[in-house]
Amino acid sequence: MSGRARVTLFAALATLLTSWSLAPLVETSGWLLQAALLLAVQAAVGAGARRVPLARWLTVGAQLLVSLLLLLFLFAGKAESTGSGPLAFLVTDFAGLFQQGVRDVGEFAIPAPLTDGIRLLLLAGVLAIGLLVDFLAVTMRTAAAAGLPLLALYSVAAGLSAGRGQTWLAFLLAGAGYLMMLLSEGRDRLAQWGRVFGGAPGARTPASAGSGYGANGAGGTRAVAPVRTGRRIGAVALGLALAVPAALPSLGGGMLGNQGEESPSAGGGGGTISAVNPLVSLQSSLNAQDNRVVMKYRTDSPQLGEQYLRILALDEFNGVKWEASARPLTDVPQRLPNPSGLSEEVRATAVEVRTTVSAADTYAQRYLPMPYPATQVDIGGKWRFEPAGRTLVGDQLAKDRFQNVQGAQYTVRSLLLRPTAEQLQSAPPANAGVHAEYTKLPDNLPPVVAETARRVTQGAKDDYARAVKLQDFFAVTGGFRYDTKVSSGTGSQAIVRFLEDKEGFCVHFAFSMAAMSRTLGIPARVAVGFTPGEKQSDGTVNVSMRDAHAWPELYFEGVGWTRFEPTPRSGITVPEYSRPEAPAPQPSASSAAPSASASAPAPAPSQAEACPPEQKKLGECGGPVAGQGTGSGSGGVSAGAVLGWTAVALVAAGLPLLPLLWRRRVHRRRLGTGDVLAAWRELGDCAWDVGIPPDEALSPRGAAGRVVLLGRLEGGAAEAVHRVAGAVERALYAPPGADVSYPGLAADVVAARAALLAGVGRGARLRALLLPRSGARVAAAVSARLSAGSAALARLGGRVRFPLRNRG
Repeated sequence: MSGRARVTLFAALATLLTSWSLAPLVETSGWLLQAALLLAVQAAVGAGARRVPLARWLTVGAQLLVSLLLLLFLFAGKAESTGSGPLAFLVTDFAGLFQQGVRDVGEFAIPAPLTDGIRLLLLAGVLAIGLLVDFLAVTMRTAAAAGLPLLALYSVAAGLSAGRGQTWLAFLLAGAGYLMMLLSEGRDRLAQWGRVFGGAPGARTPASAGSGYGANGAGGTRAVAPVRTGRRIGAVALGLALAVPAALPSLGGGMLGNQGEESPSAGGGGGTISAVNPLVSLQSSLNAQDNRVVMKYRTDSPQLGEQYLRILALDEFNGVKWEASARPLTDVPQRLPNPSGLSEEVRATAVEVRTTVSAADTYAQRYLPMPYPATQVDIGGKWRFEPAGRTLVGDQLAKDRFQNVQGAQYTVRSLLLRPTAEQLQSAPPANAGVHAEYTKLPDNLPPVVAETARRVTQGAKDDYARAVKLQDFFAVTGGFRYDTKVSSGTGSQAIVRFLEDKEGFCVHFAFSMAAMSRTLGIPARVAVGFTPGEKQSDGTVNVSMRDAHAWPELYFEGVGWTRFEPTPRSGITVPEYSRPEAPAPQPSASSAAPSASASAPAPAPSQAEACPPEQKKLGECGGPVAGQGTGSGSGGVSAGAVLGWTAVALVAAGLPLLPLLWRRRVHRRRLGTGDVLAAWRELGDCAWDVGIPPDEALSPRGAAGRVVLLGRLEGGAAEAVHRVAGAVERALYAPPGADVSYPGLAADVVAARAALLAGVGRGARLRALLLPRSGARVAAAVSARLSAGSAALARLGGRVRFPLRNRG
């Protein structure tokens, strides 16, 4: 195998190994096999085009075209067709699937389901990185620079999937791929890089000893410990790979959120439910432009405003976040046990409601959304029951695969509880076990939280009155403002900031009220799920992304866990029992609508009517999808922002290489023309780069002698410089019609340049390659053009003003 073919192979392999770092972002890794096949075809096309040979831009164009055609073939029919013919698919269907993938990235939490849109993004991104690596390592013959796109790919993946999967394995694979690509260049190519990164001049080896990939064909090169040089290059690149992820900005929301917390799939093999936080994608969904429907349901509930679909209860506050405690799971019984703390008196007034739910194919929640408290669930698949939170959670199907609600249809029977204010006021103290578990507070909770709770509830005679005062403080009297743009957070300091700034969204309101309730000795937890949704003309109800919500649940003996609503957001239903002074009937299923605020309890005609169009545009009419596994995290960031950060990282990493790339391009262009004077100018610039400035007063022979003397050139290198100077004299002074061609011109210039670089120290070599002094020609040319332009404008101005002066 030739040297170039070997570099092509290892460049594709390095890209594939680095792509492994993306595996923790999705549930399955089957897409990596597709990526391997696509990279192999892309590399084969590039190798064939270079063997023809084609021009560089044609080679890259052929690879890009084939990669695009492969993606089109692979994803044909995956999106809904909006046109006919290949062109329509390319412009509409393919672009639509790409946009769908961008939306999925913002909505799903890690590990996300491998939807067609996300798979398209992954494969397209890997192919783009592979094309750039192949271009730099093989086409441009700068394998070390090809580590920059690999570094960008690994850094972004490591930053997003922090703490997930075997990060050490991903790091080793990425580093090994990069080092193999470097070493595959062969001894001669590494020797050239060795002159840049270090190593004293050594014995010369013939140019023919190389692989042919980097041999200059004349004069030979210096072999400077190629293996040691490769290690140095690798050490620098791997060190950057460790530092860059730590410097990445914190991203929130969906796959791009703060993923430092466990996912729902982190359960212990279906035996227990591990601690999770189901709010990873909440803020990003609140601010999303696309408000897609995630569930549809039909219910016979007489009070649609109470038809909240509850996913999970967060009952443990450790000072950093609220999360669900690790609890044992059981098989789903045919009839669920009675709710904890519910007395026969309250149950006697309850109505059993039947709800049929259909989940969208794009909604892959592992926890089953259902009305609370459910008494019976009819659903296929493998599900487990967690009694304390009355939650159904998907069981493990295979390694890293769990049952989820994606595309499921199920029926839930639940109780519509209607406790009265009097029943809540007269509730006896909670039993000792419930009180001890659900009033725990972290040691680092600032005193201001408890002080504020006592101040707000001053004068209240019972826990129910305290709970109502807390709810009214947040929703009505406290001056709080609903804002989805504020920085997220669920820890103790986030609560303090929220109480000071008085602006936030449902996460802040629910978590703060639950924490303050615990300081007052009221058992409290936080529920996550969906508000009732919007009723349609056919009787079904649509639940969309922005209907997701978080609310506090407080425990009252005899009633059980009871919902309160501190969030002052339109479309929110304030429970009737929390308005003892002015109770009002809840809207019926036919009229369908919750009231807009606690201070104005009259029912609204519908959720859609309760929300003005301008609020809908601002994303203030509902919560987001409560996501795939959930966590606190900071505010959501769109996929465009991540792409922008990636582009900034690539540009920042590539800027130092611009002079090097420019100088290589000038070098090849001058030597490729075969023009003697262009080659002579290139030789002078090579000498200038190592510190020998040009002297235009000397003849070609005198200039050559000066370069040989100051550059300390000997043997073949000195003879090459004099041969170039002789060719210049013949070109300048030969009679017309004489043959002045010189076939070995380019080889002599390359040999002289190599000797000049080898004759200076390490720092000078780095300066010559990365910051060449001959770049001053560019500044001089720009200055000359600016001066010429200024002079032209001055002449033009003089012609215009001259007649005016004569008129004076």
